[in-house]
Amino acid sequence: MSLSKEAIQLITDTALLATGKPLDTFSPTIALPEGLKVVDLEKYQIGRSRFRGVLSTNSLVDFSAYVKERAAEGARGFIDQDEMACTLIFNLGNDDAPGHADDRAVLRLKPSAGYKAVQAVPGRTMSQKELSDWIEDWNASLSATDDADQQMSIVKAIAAVRTITIKASSESDHAVSETRTSRSAMDQIEATSKETLPAALVFSVVPYEGLSMRNITLRVSVITSGAQPMLKLRWVGEEVQREEIAQEFKSVLDVQIGEAATLTLGTFAA
Repeated sequence: MSLSKEAIQLITDTALLATGKPLDTFSPTIALPEGLKVVDLEKYQIGRSRFRGVLSTNSLVDFSAYVKERAAEGARGFIDQDEMACTLIFNLGNDDAPGHADDRAVLRLKPSAGYKAVQAVPGRTMSQKELSDWIEDWNASLSATDDADQQMSIVKAIAAVRTITIKASSESDHAVSETRTSRSAMDQIEATSKETLPAALVFSVVPYEGLSMRNITLRVSVITSGAQPMLKLRWVGEEVQREEIAQEFKSVLDVQIGEAATLTLGTFAA
């Protein structure tokens, strides 16, 4: 007598129900019918089988407090200096006892409003009104210097930017002899202001929470090629200062959580 596929499945399911036992896993599981489907029973327990989860924050203070509170042997932190971020893994484990690496704390520093503002202007062509408004908006964080590197008031710097005028002049030389005639011409374009134009603006800002104050020098240049004067700001030593900020980020983390976890420069994918 041959049995149908349905009959064989029914016998198998009945046997599993009769003899089924919990599987030898840390989180409770059991083999059920329907093709030996394995079901995780953790959700039916009063509590979870183990702690896991991810804390994400922009606050260095809260991140440090959480890491110290949850500090466990073998905790590892990975610092991404380009992104100003740190991922702390509490249950990474090792070669002999690898962990699930799903119990984490992630810090991603958020740039301050002032630092976002100062990053947005270098290299951007601005009108007189745009730059004067920007200086006015951030006057509490700005100081200005002239060509002689002498301090000048922000009020005068704003007035100077607003009153720029362009002067153009031409000069021609003519020379005539019996064998030749020559001519040369030179055009001069000059940007002037009723007030002394600032040569540089210095923006004092804390770039990220928990880091120190930075003075960012923005060199002012006037573009006279158009009908209206335009202005640009250049961040002097930008790459060097960005690197210094990233290094300070690592140093601060070393002080804050260095005793609670081993820190490494780089990223980690579990």
